[in-house]
Amino acid sequence: MKSDLTKSAEIRTRLNHPIIDSDGHIAEFEPALFDYLEREAGAALADRVRRIVLQPPWYRATPDERLANRIPRPTWWAHPARNTLDRATAMIPRLFRERMDDFGLDFSVVYSTMGLGLINLPDDELRQASCRAMNAMVADLYRDQADRMTPVALIPANTPQEAIAELEHAVRNLGLKAVMVCSNVRRPIEATPEATWMDTLCMESPYDYDPVWAKCMELKVAVTAHTASVGYGSRVCTYMYVHNHVGSFAAAGEAFAKALVLSGVTKRFPKLHFAFLEGGVAWASELYAGLVGHCGKRNPTVIDNYDPRNIDRPLLADLFAEFGQGMVQGRPDPNDPVWQRWPGGWYQHEDNLIGHELEALGITRAEDLRPLFEPNFYFGCEADDPLVSVGFDRRLNPFGSRLKATFSSDIGHWDVPDMTEVLAEAYELVEHELIDLETFREFTFVNPALLHAGMNPDFFKGTIVEGAVAELLSTSRSAPQGAGAAGR
Repeated sequence: MKSDLTKSAEIRTRLNHPIIDSDGHIAEFEPALFDYLEREAGAALADRVRRIVLQPPWYRATPDERLANRIPRPTWWAHPARNTLDRATAMIPRLFRERMDDFGLDFSVVYSTMGLGLINLPDDELRQASCRAMNAMVADLYRDQADRMTPVALIPANTPQEAIAELEHAVRNLGLKAVMVCSNVRRPIEATPEATWMDTLCMESPYDYDPVWAKCMELKVAVTAHTASVGYGSRVCTYMYVHNHVGSFAAAGEAFAKALVLSGVTKRFPKLHFAFLEGGVAWASELYAGLVGHCGKRNPTVIDNYDPRNIDRPLLADLFAEFGQGMVQGRPDPNDPVWQRWPGGWYQHEDNLIGHELEALGITRAEDLRPLFEPNFYFGCEADDPLVSVGFDRRLNPFGSRLKATFSSDIGHWDVPDMTEVLAEAYELVEHELIDLETFREFTFVNPALLHAGMNPDFFKGTIVEGAVAELLSTSRSAPQGAGAAGR
């Protein structure tokens, strides 16, 4: 007898744990958003934002202007269209809730789509008003669906003050319990204002963002980042969106995660959770390995291995005399000024700071990096990402670690042409023997739950996963340090 269940729903019936989607997406019904924006900031400001949204800079520019200014092509075709039911589902929370069992999802944390751009608007007034209006709209739209989903507040962060103001308003006034912080801000280079650099809010930023991280701790919200890197570096292709988009979220996540560690944020805020969404976890494994390698070989206890003042110049002269292959005639005089300036003119400059790069982090060996990187980083992975297994593979990651890869449906966007297939697509990791069922549980339940409930034990209170999460928290607190499922 043929089952009426979707494949995703059928898979869900065989699992002994809920499925928590850490990154679903709304496809905003724009007229509703602009109604909220008019109420928030007036018709004139709403019209200014409407012009930007409905006619992005790429479409306003001529072909010559696009190339001259290197304007990256926008997504534009960003949502399912032929599948009208799915498009409506992404716009209407009640319909999304109605269909969640078909998707095999128990609970979803839902992000804005338009917000990915609004949160980066360069105009302070437009950016702040747009984020506040979006937060008001999602708070209203999702209030009656709170047992199955929760929306995420947009937190602009061009300055710490605006971030703290919106955190306070979104959490305390609107009752939102998840936030998305803009993790990179384009800033002008003072000496060359037409050029810009990426401020990751912690590494050499002109502002001190520690009060923002402290406010997140106070409000019990994880810092989730959903920031692209289109427009930076190699991602400024004018006529190919795909070229700019592939790897974009991973690159932005890598920049933010690396800065959080090396600037000492994770040392100063060891209990604050950070999530890097839509970029997968493979980049995090590479970053972790790279940081471990550098911390093991460039920490203060061994950095003098590379100090040019430690070169034994008489020995070097002897070696050139014996093996120099004609590069020098006879044995060089180690006291000759020309010889003293070699190797490399730049070696002659005093640089007493280089040996102290890692000192403030308390790193004296590679293992000292582990508590700064591993415990509180979560990595959003989409259902069609086969490299999820890399994050869980103890054989590949430093210290036999399992990085916290987190199931992210990305429902509502173009890469999910059929919402009913998302969980089934993720389950292919098990079917292809890339991960086992216990790891699939970590991926689709444990890590998404701990990302938020590890900050706020009441995050899932009143939801259909409340009991399962409460049991998980109880088990996690009683587990010995380092306990967890065995990796491949």
